[in-house]
Amino acid sequence: MKYFDAHTHVQFAVYDADREKTIERALKAGVSFINVGTQRDTSARAVELAHEFSTFSNSRELENKVAGANIYASVGLHPIHTEKSYHDSQELGTFQHSQEYENVGFTSRAEIFDYDYYKKLALDPKTVAIGECGLDYYHLSEESKKRQKEVFIKQIELANDVKKPLMIHCREAFNDLIEILNSELQILNSPPGIVHFYSGTIEDTKKLMNLGFSFTFGGVVTFTRDYDEIIKVIPLDRILSETDAPYVAPVPYRGRRNEPAYVIETVKKLAEIRGIPIEEMAEAIAKNAYHIFGIRM
Repeated sequence: MKYFDAHTHVQFAVYDADREKTIERALKAGVSFINVGTQRDTSARAVELAHEFSTFSNSRELENKVAGANIYASVGLHPIHTEKSYHDSQELGTFQHSQEYENVGFTSRAEIFDYDYYKKLALDPKTVAIGECGLDYYHLSEESKKRQKEVFIKQIELANDVKKPLMIHCREAFNDLIEILNSELQILNSPPGIVHFYSGTIEDTKKLMNLGFSFTFGGVVTFTRDYDEIIKVIPLDRILSETDAPYVAPVPYRGRRNEPAYVIETVKKLAEIRGIPIEEMAEAIAKNAYHIFGIRM
């Protein structure tokens, strides 16, 4: 079988010591994935890594290599980086290779969204989506929310400009997210994209489905039942799997650094929740990846 991780961050510094090995494990497991940018540097690195991997995969004879596994990129400005924000150790700091992360990071200046810079990255053939963009209202001021909305709308415009889907992040902001998407309905692509690490209500889900969006679920579904009802409500052709690595590793890897190869555990759990064989779940996700991102596996 072939698997798909719709949202991961293997370009983050947490993988500096063993990035090739991490990619190799994903390749051997038959996992294709999208490296998702969160600001200028990680977006540029996501695109670079997608191209580097083409050379990497063609230059080595890997045991049990699965044809078609590949890396793609998504580029964008995460809502938390639209203002002064803390970059944790897994994203840009230091990683201690054990089950405990070294708590080292730094606070950055706000990034001003540079449309032309991101458009150049977005036009790269390895770039398949715009984001991680959206809204994150966790402990924010009204001024911060206003700035996030403005930057999100610019990225919706960019997605329309380059005709690529959105890779949306939303935390405690679904009412405003849906309001913005409805206000920009005329320029949303078809399909418009995905809402990653989905945590909305049934009502939010219905509204987002009406707008054409799909949804990704990660390792959290393997250790809580909180998402089961939503996963059963969403049609199979709107569900995708993700890791959001290095965060939130699934059972049986919980507490460890996450990585794309672990997405298989999430696919297993999604299949169990839906009451279907894992083969059917993996095939449906692969079809959805092609429909949304144009990715063949």
